[in-house]
Amino acid sequence: MSFAFGIGIGTQNSKGEWLETFYQKPLYMPEATIREIASNTLGYQGGNQAIEADAGQLTRFAEALRGAGIDDQARLAEKAAGSKRPAVVTLLDTDDTASSTPEVYLKLHLISHRLVKPHGLKLEGIFGLLPNVAWTNEGAIDLDELADRQMDARTEDRLLEVKSVDKFPQMTDYVVPRGVRIADTARVRLGAYVGEGTTVMHEGFINFNAGTEGTSMIEGRISAGVMVGKGSDLGGGCSTMGTLSGGGNIIISVGENCLIGANAGIGIPLGDRTTVEAGLYITAGTKVAVLDDKNEVVQTVKARDLAGKPDLLFRRNSQNGAVECKTNKTAIELNEALHANN
Repeated sequence: MSFAFGIGIGTQNSKGEWLETFYQKPLYMPEATIREIASNTLGYQGGNQAIEADAGQLTRFAEALRGAGIDDQARLAEKAAGSKRPAVVTLLDTDDTASSTPEVYLKLHLISHRLVKPHGLKLEGIFGLLPNVAWTNEGAIDLDELADRQMDARTEDRLLEVKSVDKFPQMTDYVVPRGVRIADTARVRLGAYVGEGTTVMHEGFINFNAGTEGTSMIEGRISAGVMVGKGSDLGGGCSTMGTLSGGGNIIISVGENCLIGANAGIGIPLGDRTTVEAGLYITAGTKVAVLDDKNEVVQTVKARDLAGKPDLLFRRNSQNGAVECKTNKTAIELNEALHANN
């Protein structure tokens, strides 16, 4: 059994270098038969390979897949055989570090298709394999070729719209998961894991290798590497410190039924049913006064000492400015109200 498989159609620049790849139905842990068929029809030699295939090869590949009863992938191979764009068949025997752009795109698709959760794949080194691309209403364009394409469009009395310049495209141009609402699709990158029942409002953002387990309201930022548990809510303008923004070796996560208030932020993982007051940003080194039921200080600790512990309320004392923490008794009722009509 291989690790992953996908039949892709993509875009190359004038030098034949891959800019992006679309996999309609990638497979995670595909049956061994596909590997054998690829070996017989495409010259697959094992290991991790992205094989550029012509129409004839793809047709033979499709016929062999159909003969083995793998009809869905056979249909994809037939479509790829008739495509005007270049096609690639990517087979990954193992989850080794990617060595080509189509391999990276296959891994990002696996996450956005909810086949693998964030932190479930090796993504080291992907930035060097993802070209910085102009994402336009006519698809991906190499930046060195953009000016000529813009001029061509003008002379043909049409507008070439550049929507973004980035290494990552927006997820919904490749994958639209079932059961989600995304108000501004440009704010969710390919490689995001958006769980069923999630609503991402206009100012919400989800980076690659990050996302939500299930029913959540996202009006803040989910940075790379951060996973948000079911029933949790990120208020407007709030943020999570990701693995790319100073989080160090600590993997930031948000437990179930949590609430991060508007303009708040976290640099520690939150346990289940935890609330962070609006406007309060907690980093690992933040000094926190732990309160008892009488609101008296029991001890003062660093926030990292409370990482992952459930049923907490973090707030700032409005009189002396101290960051305080106490047992959070209202988290369950609060989240039930928030999700009543989600």
